[in-house]
Amino acid sequence: MGKKSSWRPSLKVKKLFIFVEGQTEEKFSKELLLPYLRSKGIFLQPIISTTKVVKDGKNFKGGLGPYPKTKKELCNLLKDKSARAVSTMLDYYGLPKSFPGRSNPEGQTCFDRAKFVEQSMLADLNDERFIPFLTLHEFEGLLFSSPADMAAGLPGGQNLEAQFKLIRQQFESPEEINDQPSTAPHQRILNIYPTYQKPTFGVAIASRIGLEKIREQCPHFSGWLTTLEQL
Repeated sequence: MGKKSSWRPSLKVKKLFIFVEGQTEEKFSKELLLPYLRSKGIFLQPIISTTKVVKDGKNFKGGLGPYPKTKKELCNLLKDKSARAVSTMLDYYGLPKSFPGRSNPEGQTCFDRAKFVEQSMLADLNDERFIPFLTLHEFEGLLFSSPADMAAGLPGGQNLEAQFKLIRQQFESPEEINDQPSTAPHQRILNIYPTYQKPTFGVAIASRIGLEKIREQCPHFSGWLTTLEQL
């Protein structure tokens, strides 16, 4: 067994909570975001959304319910005054219409509409330590930053690069790959690779790509990281 890390945040390290939608985002936060932000003096702690409580009192994790429930969880995190900030990593695709601004988002582009919903969430929580972030249009969109790494990261998928690249070339940014049920990023992957499993393959592919390349291709994601770096 490997030696357990004894690293703990020092008094000078800034604590950051990131409220995430599920296990994939939690793993992405731990494996890619945490080491990067730690080098900036920021200690990241991902918190998975609690979907429901079962009879024995244990909580199932992952997925989003109506906004009032998410708001309660975010407010509980904001009560921790030792935290420098509380952020989110939630998919814009499938975000419940009960979220502020989501039922009728304003803006000409997907970036404008995502920012509108984020700002609506910020206004609703009314806490300057809250940094809302919505992934466009979902986690799998980030993977289209590198069709080559997508193909290489899928078992037996080495010959799929051209198909992933064809999708990528239709959009200026991977974040613009749209959010309809039949054309959302994850569905496009499933159409090409039917055995795709988000928790198994998603973070492995993201690790192959690396944060630098994702940031080059995904301006909304990159802007969020820039904000976190400046805490």
